[in-house]
Amino acid sequence: MIIGVPKEIKNNENRVALTPAGAQELVKRGHSVYVQHTAGEGSGFPDEMYVEAGATILPTIEATYEIAEMIMKVKEPIEAEYPLIKEDQLLFTYFHFASYEPLTKAMVASKSVCLAYETVEKPDKSLPLLVPMSEVAGRMAVQKGANYLEKPLGGRGILLGGVPGVLPAKVLILGGGIVGTQAAWMAAGLGADVTIMDLNLQRLRYLADVMPANVNTMMSNEFNIRKLIQNHDLIIGAVLIPGAKAPHLITRDMLKDMLPGTVLVDVAVDQGGCIETCKPTTHQDPTFVIDDVVHYCVANMPGAVPYTSTLALTNATLPYAMQLADKGWKKAAQDNPDLVPGLNIINGDIVYQAVAEAFDMDYTPVIKYLAD
Repeated sequence: MIIGVPKEIKNNENRVALTPAGAQELVKRGHSVYVQHTAGEGSGFPDEMYVEAGATILPTIEATYEIAEMIMKVKEPIEAEYPLIKEDQLLFTYFHFASYEPLTKAMVASKSVCLAYETVEKPDKSLPLLVPMSEVAGRMAVQKGANYLEKPLGGRGILLGGVPGVLPAKVLILGGGIVGTQAAWMAAGLGADVTIMDLNLQRLRYLADVMPANVNTMMSNEFNIRKLIQNHDLIIGAVLIPGAKAPHLITRDMLKDMLPGTVLVDVAVDQGGCIETCKPTTHQDPTFVIDDVVHYCVANMPGAVPYTSTLALTNATLPYAMQLADKGWKKAAQDNPDLVPGLNIINGDIVYQAVAEAFDMDYTPVIKYLAD
């Protein structure tokens, strides 16, 4: 198969979808890998490393899309890329369709095959291609939140871990999944007073067993959220409903109950956000303030640590990419059930129900394309 790796062009997105080591593994299996000039530079992988791995460097993004049967990306295509995508071309990347209707309609119109990292799902309901970036984002949420709690950046002027004789900051984490768990470990390690909320009592029991003593668990409901936001300094939104838009757990009217200088970090912003007042921001302009509350809502947080993120992402995606390249997307999905829920749009049909429902569009069961 001919695999294309374009350079990411979203604001301050320095990750690349494939490391030179990953490219080498695909070449060893008889596939052709074409990498756009400087695509890996932001992650610390210059063109020379790809050439040594057996890949071919192409000068432009247009040339990369034109030649490839499968495009491997990190972030969803943006508007400038829409015309480059061809019918039947396989796109393997993060899409988050349910949060952005223009992208969904553009991919339907392209008649391409869209396989979304974030909805590839194992039988135990885990999301193997979301996990590595969720781990990065969860840890970064605390790192960024601690930074923006500083007074010059609009925060309350609180040191996350406190010092002897002074209480630490209080951190509230909404969601006990991968992002929430990693955020809790990070915040606890820095000495904060942490509360993690979730709807799943079994998950809360697990977290209560494995977390250090400065992490408390609490059932998530509106009453409890309204109570806790009144005295917490850093609030992290870490809610995920696979392939669907995130619910608003913190509404506009709740901001008035927060302390001035409270910091909100919405990791779910690329799925619509679980904080109503959040809107996607960029690494270049990451925050805004509403009612004296600092909002950090960067939609591609792991892009700020591209070397770590690129290695972690390729570790997870490469086994699936090899299956797709070896067999084609249809046979690969037939042989590996993990890939079936990853299929979101095929040749103009939306085959992932939550995406169709998000925009009241027609839904086609994926079995139509996978039946022999």
